[in-house]
Amino acid sequence: MSKPDTQAFIDAIRQHLSYSLGVQPAQASLHDLFMAVGLATRNLMLDKLFLTEQRYAEQNAKRLCYLSMEFLVGRSLANNLYNLGIYDICRQAVQTLGMDFDELLEVELDAALGNGGLGRLAACFLDSLATLDMPGYGYGINYEYGLFKQDIIDGKQVEKPDHWLIRDTPWLIERRDYACFIPLYGRVVQTRDRAGKMLPTWIDWKVLVGVPHDMPIVGYNGNTVNYLRLYSAMSSDEFDMNLFNSGDYIKAVEQKISSENISKVLYPSDQVRVGKELRLIQEYFFVACAVRDVIRIHREKYQDLNNLADKVAFQLNDTHPALAIAELMRTLTDEYDFSWKKAWEMTVSMCGYTNHTLLPEALEKWSVALLEHVLPRHLQIIYEINHRFLQQVANQYPSDIGRLQRMSIIEEGDDKQVRMANLAIIGSHSINGVAAIHSELVKTNLVPDFYEFFPERFNNKTNGVTPRRWLLNANPQLASLLTETIGEQWITDLSQLSALEVVSEDSAFQDCFLRIKRANKQRLATLIAEEIRVILNPDALFDIQIKRLHEYKRQLLNAMHIIHQYLSIVEDGVMLPHPKVYIFAGKAAPGYFMAKLIINLINNIADIVNHDPRVKGMLSVIFMRDYKVSLAEKIIPAADLSEQISTAGMEASGTGNMKFSMNGALTIGTLDGANVEIREEVGAENIYIFGLTVADIEKMQRIGTYKSWDYYHHNPLIRRVMDAINSDRFCPRESGLFKPIFDAIMFNDRYYHLADLDAYIQTQAQVLTDFGSKPYWAKKAILNVARMGKFSSDRTIKEYAQAVWGIETAKK
Repeated sequence: MSKPDTQAFIDAIRQHLSYSLGVQPAQASLHDLFMAVGLATRNLMLDKLFLTEQRYAEQNAKRLCYLSMEFLVGRSLANNLYNLGIYDICRQAVQTLGMDFDELLEVELDAALGNGGLGRLAACFLDSLATLDMPGYGYGINYEYGLFKQDIIDGKQVEKPDHWLIRDTPWLIERRDYACFIPLYGRVVQTRDRAGKMLPTWIDWKVLVGVPHDMPIVGYNGNTVNYLRLYSAMSSDEFDMNLFNSGDYIKAVEQKISSENISKVLYPSDQVRVGKELRLIQEYFFVACAVRDVIRIHREKYQDLNNLADKVAFQLNDTHPALAIAELMRTLTDEYDFSWKKAWEMTVSMCGYTNHTLLPEALEKWSVALLEHVLPRHLQIIYEINHRFLQQVANQYPSDIGRLQRMSIIEEGDDKQVRMANLAIIGSHSINGVAAIHSELVKTNLVPDFYEFFPERFNNKTNGVTPRRWLLNANPQLASLLTETIGEQWITDLSQLSALEVVSEDSAFQDCFLRIKRANKQRLATLIAEEIRVILNPDALFDIQIKRLHEYKRQLLNAMHIIHQYLSIVEDGVMLPHPKVYIFAGKAAPGYFMAKLIINLINNIADIVNHDPRVKGMLSVIFMRDYKVSLAEKIIPAADLSEQISTAGMEASGTGNMKFSMNGALTIGTLDGANVEIREEVGAENIYIFGLTVADIEKMQRIGTYKSWDYYHHNPLIRRVMDAINSDRFCPRESGLFKPIFDAIMFNDRYYHLADLDAYIQTQAQVLTDFGSKPYWAKKAILNVARMGKFSSDRTIKEYAQAVWGIETAKK
């Protein structure tokens, strides 16, 4: 299928303005034009989607269903245009119609379908699956409201609704014909079949309707278009008709509204029972819809389900979709009369589980009582899975009660809990971490009993990111330089970037590389001047930390260093060898007191530093509000230094570290997550590693040697920083505001801030020294780009496809 020329694309835009939107082209607003361009682009994608589905059917291709609570896709127009190969054609068409193309791109709202790395990883994977011509589909929830819009008022985070669907979007296609009916609540009774066999039967349930909305996902070169299928919840007629017929119209409408709340908002607060119940229903709702959809598609092609496990793979992106295991068992045994043994073999062979956390307290659990209330049949199935599994464990480890307790899906106690990670591990044939060190710690620290019992199931799949979104799209000037220098093969084979090594010391290439970096910094500085009213020097070192606010990610350690640097200037008369700009962005969970207080501290530091004439021109601090994908695309290309400073052993992988390095930033970080492998790839001399290792921390924990007060008393620089936080220096109008931070660090520093602070200060000083030598710094930055080949999500997907999913490339 050939690409349209500029005139054909103009004609398509005009046609959509007139006949899809009902707007005369001469009166079209910028949003009207965006919708028309999007619909014209979508038509091309749908033509290719139909051909893709035909190709998969002809090849009897095995399909992957990627189950995730989040898909943080961001904006789609530019990415789709790049992947279809019509970006320049569209730009010319829009300009011919008298509109500014860059302004048009800014009209699109971010699809607010996730809150962090887990959702962004899922989006990268969908891009790579389509680019590799592999039959892979995402399944999730069509949230009407995203996580939240973040505002900063008086230095504090304020949450506002993120109604990303308030405007029409050209990307979502409603598929009412494929709606799924999902049962909830009710009770289980024992009945007999015709042969007299006792059967558990789920009755008196209420019904939700899941209406799918498809977002086409186009691979680079436009050969393959898969889709992300997102479900909106609707009330069914069966759910409210009895109330309606009894005359209680208002109650019927209230129940309808309540049902449709299921897909209303991403991650409701689970501080109260109603919030927990809604979140549990969300998790069940989308996996139940996915299982029903997959079975419908399979039966249409193969009539029965005997070969389902040969033709379908499910990947559980963290524990949120773990109920898919119980739902598959329920569907196969209750609805299609498979034996337990056969259904279990099929379920385990179809499911893979990706672990995303090393924090035991972050492993998901659900109250048995709540599960029994919402999903009584599933709780029965989970108990049966657990019973059969624990029999196997007891046979292998007789009399080891402690092991049985640790490996049980059910955590005993006054309020019994269902451990979703244990369910995911027991019900999956593959369990993987997302970085080499993370996968090893999963085996040795997080679930060693399961590794000993199922050693063949555990493996590593180091994360990657798509270079289409995060280099070609986000940094077009650098992408053009790379293509001019080594050809365009790097776009689909990132290992080709290694060819840049030969020009890493070439002065002409270095000059071009640094000019592009400065232009990206100037672009970001202009955005900051418009939104925050702070003027930045684009020749300063841009030191950037953008990620979800969490204590283990240690934005606070960064803030401590800024305080040290500020006090060194204003109290000690130190002159920095080079100007420095610190940029933060990230959201804290609404109920996470300490994370929100750290945001407050950073903003207060920024307010004081940016208005102190003693540091003017030397030091600036910026907190950019409402972090999202489209903002990250502007920030990342402008970074000189990437902050990846989590406590060793606590970050599963990170993907921001990869995006920054891919765009020519150097990393300052700990030996945590994918930082370990980035150092292996780029070379220890081209990354700034500091601080305690996992082994150091384990030793300190074992012998109890870490005491914050020792660092406070023995190091005057650390004492000065902590005293400044404990005083009112950064909160002159709110006395004692940051005392909780001081107390948390001094009395229970779970994340080893003070143990790493001195090494961090020294490493930061080395960074500033090195930055002063442009050729030296440029060489390091270029080598970071050149050695990023491993960290493409294309590589990650190939590894999953071969070792876990058993899917293959399905080309023409």
